[in-house]
Amino acid sequence: MTEGTQAPAGGAVDEHRFPCDQCGADYRFDPDKGQLVCDHCGHVDEIAQAGPWEATIRELDFETALAGGLATEEIEETRVLSCPNCGAQVEFDEATHATACPFCDTPVVTGTGTHRHIKPRGVLPFALDERAARNAMTDWLGRLWFAPGGLREYARKGRKMQGIYVPYWTFDADTRSRYRGERGTVYYETRTVTRNGKRQQVRVAKVRWASVSGRVARAFDDVLVLASRSLPKAYTDGLEPWDLAALEPYRPEFLAGFRAEGYQVELEEGFVEARTRMDAVIARDVRFDIGGDRQRIHDIDTDVDDVTFKHILLPVWLAAYKYRGKTYRFVVNGRTGKVQGERPWSAWKIAIAVALGLIVAGAVGYFMAMNQGGV
Repeated sequence: MTEGTQAPAGGAVDEHRFPCDQCGADYRFDPDKGQLVCDHCGHVDEIAQAGPWEATIRELDFETALAGGLATEEIEETRVLSCPNCGAQVEFDEATHATACPFCDTPVVTGTGTHRHIKPRGVLPFALDERAARNAMTDWLGRLWFAPGGLREYARKGRKMQGIYVPYWTFDADTRSRYRGERGTVYYETRTVTRNGKRQQVRVAKVRWASVSGRVARAFDDVLVLASRSLPKAYTDGLEPWDLAALEPYRPEFLAGFRAEGYQVELEEGFVEARTRMDAVIARDVRFDIGGDRQRIHDIDTDVDDVTFKHILLPVWLAAYKYRGKTYRFVVNGRTGKVQGERPWSAWKIAIAVALGLIVAGAVGYFMAMNQGGV
């Protein structure tokens, strides 16, 4: 197995390059083969299996991380590009000096700054190659009514999509919650009402409320939080679910030929969002525990213990196209092919549809008038 080259001692920047054993060109990770492939000479190399000490993805203690007490081997520095338009922070190697931002297609010149961050603990490798991702995107565009036909063709023939590993946090926690609320029991009363001058008997639903209190407990595992601000959250949420059970212990070989985005949502901020998601689940548990036909929750007091986390990377194929002065962005789940993106509209298709609608409405009105006139 070929090892990736690293910066010399004293420089904390890793250059995740993997030179081919036969010709020295760079390998790339091939999602179809699950191997490293050299596009120059065709040589294939296996990714070394994780050792027994690496077989599981170890969680890190949240409080220790907030206090700055993580071990030095849990921290790394990478050379990053910070896009002036969308704010994305994308890792680049030392040979890259100018490029376009893969998230918004803004031309930028890379800086030499580094980003010091918590190392990824797990990675979900790409399962779809660029061709499969492009086909998924163009098929998705083809199913959209009123989308410009030219954009679909432009996307099909445009430059390659970018394979990006997007950063996420996952959080585990044990929770115990005390609650106060009310349980509602529905019962019915029969009443006599007058409708259209006639007296009728109807059943009216009523609710009888009783005060309740209790406790619920839940252990949360892998609450997923996006750690990027470079794409609309609605897009990335739309790519879920992710098969986190297939996470691999982080190995830089999986990144060969792809880019990786540095996280922009810090750990503490990520946990705030995780707590919001946890609280929603706890509220659902409380309603189930209250029972009855209706529930009111007055108060929930939750103790959270044993919080752990990990930084992981999930695979996304990304396309950013400038078409007729407007930038369109599309993302494809690198495992399932699920597509999300900005909804393009074709003005002339909409105009034709409106015109056809008016013609049909006019024809229907004409025939109705003719029929009425003939009566």
